Amino acid sequence: MKHIVNLNLRVALNKIGVAALLIFLTAALLPCRAHAGLEYLPIQDNGRVKPFDTFAREMLHLVWGKETYKGKKATDVVFSWIVMPFGPNDPWDNTNLVLIQSAGLREAMGLSKTQMYYKPMELLENTKLGLLLQDLKNKQEAHEKLNPFYTSVETLENQLTAYHAIRLGEGVRFVPTKGSTAWQNLAQMDEADKARFKKITDAYVESITAQTKNDPAAEAAADKQISQAVADFVAGVRAQYGNYYDQRKLDVEVQYNRFQPFRFAWVFYFIALILFGFAYFGQWSKWTLFAWSATGVALLFHVAGFVSRMYILGRPPVSNMFETVVWVSFMAVVFASIIYRFNRSIIVPLAATMVATLGLLLCDIGSSVLDGSLMLLQPVLRDNFWLSTHVLIIVSSYAAFFLAFFIGDIVLFYYLRDEKKYQTRIRDGVNGIYRAIQVGVVLLAAGIILGGVWADYSWGRFWGWDPKETWAFIALMGYIVILHGRIAGWLRQFGLAAAAVLAFSLVLMSWYGVNFVLGAGLHTYGFGAGGVQYVASFVAAHLLYAAYVITLRQSRLKNAAASGAKTTKSSVNL
Repeated sequence: MKHIVNLNLRVALNKIGVAALLIFLTAALLPCRAHAGLEYLPIQDNGRVKPFDTFAREMLHLVWGKETYKGKKATDVVFSWIVMPFGPNDPWDNTNLVLIQSAGLREAMGLSKTQMYYKPMELLENTKLGLLLQDLKNKQEAHEKLNPFYTSVETLENQLTAYHAIRLGEGVRFVPTKGSTAWQNLAQMDEADKARFKKITDAYVESITAQTKNDPAAEAAADKQISQAVADFVAGVRAQYGNYYDQRKLDVEVQYNRFQPFRFAWVFYFIALILFGFAYFGQWSKWTLFAWSATGVALLFHVAGFVSRMYILGRPPVSNMFETVVWVSFMAVVFASIIYRFNRSIIVPLAATMVATLGLLLCDIGSSVLDGSLMLLQPVLRDNFWLSTHVLIIVSSYAAFFLAFFIGDIVLFYYLRDEKKYQTRIRDGVNGIYRAIQVGVVLLAAGIILGGVWADYSWGRFWGWDPKETWAFIALMGYIVILHGRIAGWLRQFGLAAAAVLAFSLVLMSWYGVNFVLGAGLHTYGFGAGGVQYVASFVAAHLLYAAYVITLRQSRLKNAAASGAKTTKSSVNL
């Protein structure tokens, strides 16, 4: 009877998961063609056609640091930058709008130590900014690696340049150019296009006026006028230039921006993490089914996000740090599901949901470091075959090592508590670590070999000791030593758990350190900055944790040995 109830419950939960996916796909991924307002206005930016919604979110995030401004949508804010006339009392130029996070940069410019937002005009009139920008230019021309201070100077330059380009009508390209791949900005459009665009701006001004007067009816009417004006503008451009963009992709991109599937995914992973925690630490096995159901729903949202990005960009989603973190989170859960099928230990999915929750949460809140923008590939990466093999395999190996890392954390926790009492849990965890490392070593070795083939295809040489190649090789050798030590008997249960925690620093150096710390080598498409202090703190904390457990356990073993010797001596005397 119990099995029948469990089976029915499982079927019901599976139906709930499938229903959740269908609801999400209907609401988030299917095009919403009934409304075609400013969000759906096609523009060209960074080499691709995107909806104005995406462009506005990116620009507002660059300048303001968030995708909304005091409750207002990015499209409304950025479009107001376009239509609002210049003047001595220009409200945007005299609004605290530009975010400067670097305290060092604020101090160098003589700004407040506590204030983080500044007026664009105030910054342009700052006499010290020109000197800093000249220093930055000299460093860029000399191809020097920028330190965090000059990276913040570069960011400020990009913020002010983007803002004023939009204000001048030069930063947004709305209309294609015959005989050229570059589109025309407002200043370059012909009179017919300008007249059609003016209808959009007029309707937008009416909408803002209605909002100011708190007149919902007038605002709704103005929004309809905006939608109609956008439709007329697009129709007019199509009549002149042909079918110049894919409407369905723009629709999907707008819905992807709105619903943020990866945010839903980490929320459900976190729920699953809590439920797995109840099942594992509280020994309440009945929670396992609910935990797996939450994991299944999270996976559906996760896949929906992948499918959206792949459809929009036409490539596998693993070209930057954001996408690799998302992929690692996904594959950790996949590997855990496979390993759990054989060893049935909840510690494995528990660790996997830790990886997935942490990874996707960082992607959600750490946008200044993990840029989730939908970007075209660098030329060296524009080969979907190699991107789908070498890069996916390498990044998947990181997921297996990350899984082993968190299982190692949990196993060391049980060594802290009582290794004799929790012998079974330690054994199950160590088995999970061993399987995860095996998977990771196979994938990393295959990925390195395929990377050499791709390097020969792209750069004309198989191996060149590039920093990325070197650290990937070091990580591989480190984990091979661990497997060899396990087979040879050098590493037993405790040694394997500690090694899984310590060796992951090699993966972090290959995955993050080469790109964000060293910033050198041929893999220039992956370079970035930011977050070094957080990653360093994460590594240091785990090194100290492992060292503490190792030291404490050694002390316990010595005390136990001394106690045993004393007992033996007393027995002999007796």
